[in-house]
Amino acid sequence: MRSVDLALYADELAARAATVAAQLERARGRLRQAAIEREARRALGSSSIETLEGLGVLHGGDPAAVRAEIRGLGEALASIEELQAWVERRLCEADEAA
Repeated sequence: MRSVDLALYADELAARAATVAAQLERARGRLRQAAIEREARRALGSSSIETLEGLGVLHGGDPAAVRAEIRGLGEALASIEELQAWVERRLCEADEAA
């Protein structure tokens, strides 16, 4: 394999890893927000809750689904990082051989 091909692939993997990491952080944020919203629902009156739901401020998402998404994204990120490390090792080997 040519070093340039390995380097380009490593860059592509780094970009993909960054995208998945951002998705993972957004999902974690949704989970934290859902916990805050659950607590707020217990503290606020039903009229306020209805108003906030109507405005789209309170969502009431499915925490189990978000946790499953987080697990899947975490596994995906770990796999991408494993492949990226392998490609970078190959790149170092190719550079040393040159």
